[in-house]
Amino acid sequence: MKVPVVIVGAGPTGLTAAALLGRHGVECLVLERWASVYPQPRAVHLDDEVHRILGHLGLAGEFAAISWPCHGLRLLDPDLRVLAEFHRSPGTGRHGYPEANMFDQPDLEHLLRAHLETIGTVALRGNTEVTDIRQDRTGVQVEVTDRGTGAREAIHADYVLGCDGANSLVRSAIGATMADLKFEQRWLVVDVATTADLGQWEGVHQVCDPARAATYMRIGKTRYRWEFRLLPGETADDFGHLDRLHPLITPWTQDIPPGDLEIVRVAEYTFRARIADRWRDRRVFLLGDAAHLTPPFIGQGMGAGLRDAANLAWKLAGVLDGTLSASALDTYEAERKPHTRAMIRRAVLIGKAMTEGGRFGDIIRRVVAPRLNGRALDSATPALHRTDLVARPRFGRSLVGRLCPNVLLDAGTRLDDVAGGRFAVVTADIPSESERAIIEERGAVLVTTRQSGELHRWLRAGAAIVRPDGTVLSSSNSLSQIVPRFTAVLR
Repeated sequence: MKVPVVIVGAGPTGLTAAALLGRHGVECLVLERWASVYPQPRAVHLDDEVHRILGHLGLAGEFAAISWPCHGLRLLDPDLRVLAEFHRSPGTGRHGYPEANMFDQPDLEHLLRAHLETIGTVALRGNTEVTDIRQDRTGVQVEVTDRGTGAREAIHADYVLGCDGANSLVRSAIGATMADLKFEQRWLVVDVATTADLGQWEGVHQVCDPARAATYMRIGKTRYRWEFRLLPGETADDFGHLDRLHPLITPWTQDIPPGDLEIVRVAEYTFRARIADRWRDRRVFLLGDAAHLTPPFIGQGMGAGLRDAANLAWKLAGVLDGTLSASALDTYEAERKPHTRAMIRRAVLIGKAMTEGGRFGDIIRRVVAPRLNGRALDSATPALHRTDLVARPRFGRSLVGRLCPNVLLDAGTRLDDVAGGRFAVVTADIPSESERAIIEERGAVLVTTRQSGELHRWLRAGAAIVRPDGTVLSSSNSLSQIVPRFTAVLR
């Protein structure tokens, strides 16, 4: 069997990568060792930038139906007094979606799998174990075993995407290793269902307590999550019954009778900060937890994997259809690795603010945390580093490398609806007929800022090239200076 792209792993990252590739008409096969969606809750948050990726797939409305807008994050002292608050808009942010969204991961995976069934170029094969990956000059050979029948098969692919999690076989196959970023803690994760009203602030509560750090959040109409740092010698089994768990959650449940609380899951997780030393070997790429592990304190772990998929999918599609040079694939790790490292560092900072003991911990909690710039936990993430597809100036601030806002246009549609997964040229100038022809010949869309006052304020003047993933590739004071850059990128 031969297929252009094989994706190993059908978690949110692999499913999103497949859906995005399918949107570009790329044939791909997703291989998953489990027969169906893992039913237990895991990831619970994504921001408006990641919600926008689901919007690219046409799933924004369906995701909104299974998610719960979150009002932001509070850092609390051991007595639950507010040290600092970072507000997120529960309404429509600059990307057209709530800035923080809570959900149940199995619901998201079911949504993505149902979407794949509507894409003719994408197939998902469950209960299939990938046993080996080998590359040669003609492509990648993926050895698989059917876990039900034991039958073995070799699948030949042009490219392989390793989305197979923290214990990635694909990562081992390319000889990549995980660098430890010096953060590792054992935590108890508890999911509870109740129809009772807890009456709590509708955001994430991070309790900064070196004796017992904790997190509380509402993730749905009747679903709640708590996370507590485990003490030495403790395990999840110690809290498997409500009588042992109840004292930990009482500060939030207060006088709600224990009989009104249903334990959905109690599990132990080790929160780690790690990043792969390399994310690619020739035709094989690492995405999601196979490439990085982020502590959950700012809710960016799963989102990082979806960002990986959004960054790589359109480039891989362009290389396969000949509209982009093969060198475009070199920009994946160069763009995503520094961004991911920056987000991991944010998460570690908050983790240390919650858990650090002694004088240093007191300084973080009492002095640093209340004065953290809002950008430290703003939903806007750092600009991508300079690459062939991010033409950032070496000095000074720029729109380049950042996401163009998904603004409303005059017709009531948003920018992403008009772009439709293509390149877009946004300009305040009136294009000449030749400029318009060059843009249209390369399958891009032309958007003038006259269609939106918000877009005009963002651009200010001149023009910008916006990539299919919404990132600004280049900007200039005039459209005439942008067009040559555009023709250099697209064949």
